Amino acid sequence: MSGQSHRESCCASSSDDVRKYDLIILGGGSAGFAAAIQAHELGRTVLMVNAETLGGTCVNVGCVPSKTLIRAAEALHKGGHHAFAGIKSEAALVDFEAVIRQKDELVSQLRQAKYMDVLEAYDRVELIEGDARLESPRTVRVNGVVYEASRILVATGSRPWLPDIPGLAESAPLDSTSAFELTRLPESMIVLGGRYIALEIAQMFARLGTRITVLQRSGRILPTEDADLTEALTGYLRDESLRIETSVRVHEVRREGSGVVVRAHVGDAEREFSAERILCATGRRANTETLGLEQIGVRLSGQGEILVDEHLQTSQPGIFAAGDVIGEPAFVYTAAYEGRLAAANALSGEPQRRDYRALPWVIFSDPQVAGVGLNELEAASAGIEVEVARLDLRNVPRALAARDTRGFIKLIRRKGSDELIGARILAPEGGEQIMEAALAIRHGIGVSDLASAFHPYLTQAEGIKLCAQTFGKDVAKLSCCSA
Repeated sequence: MSGQSHRESCCASSSDDVRKYDLIILGGGSAGFAAAIQAHELGRTVLMVNAETLGGTCVNVGCVPSKTLIRAAEALHKGGHHAFAGIKSEAALVDFEAVIRQKDELVSQLRQAKYMDVLEAYDRVELIEGDARLESPRTVRVNGVVYEASRILVATGSRPWLPDIPGLAESAPLDSTSAFELTRLPESMIVLGGRYIALEIAQMFARLGTRITVLQRSGRILPTEDADLTEALTGYLRDESLRIETSVRVHEVRREGSGVVVRAHVGDAEREFSAERILCATGRRANTETLGLEQIGVRLSGQGEILVDEHLQTSQPGIFAAGDVIGEPAFVYTAAYEGRLAAANALSGEPQRRDYRALPWVIFSDPQVAGVGLNELEAASAGIEVEVARLDLRNVPRALAARDTRGFIKLIRRKGSDELIGARILAPEGGEQIMEAALAIRHGIGVSDLASAFHPYLTQAEGIKLCAQTFGKDVAKLSCCSA
């Protein structure tokens, strides 16, 4: 479909061979689709220009493939690892290619259902495939044709970034896209990076049977999180035989035989690490190089991200940006939120500001890491005095019944008040628990209200209640369901 229109728009006008729209969107991922739907609901005409596979990062190479493979690896791992007496079970990986094929089928199904088919419901949205370049603040050239709009939204996303390490590019490195396309499971792998993408991929491959070595530059994995959380997660990952090295300065990567060797300093000692493959998960870069942005007055950061104001407008009036192309937070749900907000601000009424006061997030390790608001480090950096309640999962009946008490729940409130300002959860299904804390922060629900609210017994959610009670009580001295 490259170079061809998805449909002939009934609403776009043309003058002097320039087709005109109310909004041109560059990018066909989550931010672009959310913006197109918002603009359509406002009664406006939209041209969406997409250069890559429709659907963007999440459905094609990010959230969907990674999370289904993580669950597959979890099923394999838990088939042979549980704490229930009298039960013997085993699991084996017998066909890695079948696992990948099933992942590809899901990706194709969701791309069709949630992106391609969705367009059919919006007759004022036209899609064309091709590379776009802005020729002025109101015009875009695609496949040799010029299109014009009163407003333009850039939502071109980001891509994995390869650091400038001697020999790395020549070592056939994997990234968070190509790792999910492998059809043969590597025997061993070095993972560069120790943040959420690196840890999710590392544990996934380890559970599938690959020997994993994680090399992290900082002194801890997840270095922006509190030390108690990162130390506990490090221990759980090492219990699964992942080798985790921190304070690593990589000097070079070289091919050696059929594998790779990494030469690095770990602390003060020079060491070498070898594996069949190397995977780089050290960050991403915005897709902005070929758009002609700076030539028309759109300012970029040093890493190529588009700089926007609180209304998502760039330094060039009338040009907006949303999603991964503007940097952190880089989640699919924030991209969709920004796309809707940018379209609304561009096309109607009083502009609204971005609001990330209660943004929940999850790292899909096992146990999962979930958070919202400030942690202790961030509160201290902001000069906010806090009180902290921490509840180990061995005090949560659901965890005891499941025979899995790894992790803890931590609630952070402003000192001398009932205001919840942050939460961190390290738990097997921490992502399913974090929303209660997020809603409490967003809507001003106090810690005492969490502690007194009804929570079904033997649920994960009850852990939030018990942790809230921990501010004033020793829950170990309470009977079941005691308030």
